[in-house]
Amino acid sequence: MATCSVSIFIDTNAVAQQKHSSPSNSGTYVLGPTDKVRVKVYGEPDVAGEYEVDSGGYVSIPLAGRIKAAGSTTHQLERSITAALSKGIVRDPRVNVEIALYRPFYILGEVKKSGEYPYRVGMTVLDAIASAGGFTYRANESKVYLRRAGGAGEEIYPLDAPVLIYPGDNIRVPERFF
Repeated sequence: MATCSVSIFIDTNAVAQQKHSSPSNSGTYVLGPTDKVRVKVYGEPDVAGEYEVDSGGYVSIPLAGRIKAAGSTTHQLERSITAALSKGIVRDPRVNVEIALYRPFYILGEVKKSGEYPYRVGMTVLDAIASAGGFTYRANESKVYLRRAGGAGEEIYPLDAPVLIYPGDNIRVPERFF
């Protein structure tokens, strides 16, 4: 009887990053500048509304003041708003925070319309390229360069694999060599 051994390589860093950064579960998504959050406070209609995380990473909430949001999950922001409201005139505030609009992603290089595009949960690199009007005739259609939001450098990804993108990512489609 012959035995067969199979080795499977799993990039644990990529898996960890997808779990950490994935906006599919807003409880683990980390907020950043230009994200918009929807805040609801039971019994306080003056506080309820949509607020954008400013370039400094803060949101300004009525009765709570300026609160650091960047680097926090929605649950952490709920706790921060609750603490700030408790110090003021609101007794036993019940706060709910959800993502209203994710920050955009950016695409440049050999696509028909480079620029900033709205992010949708579950987007792949090919979806992003389609949003930008598709490839130009000079595009290298086999790979892309992807810089994750907050990342230091670009990584090369093949286009034959479904690579997920996240809010704030930068995608660069290179030119092919003739």
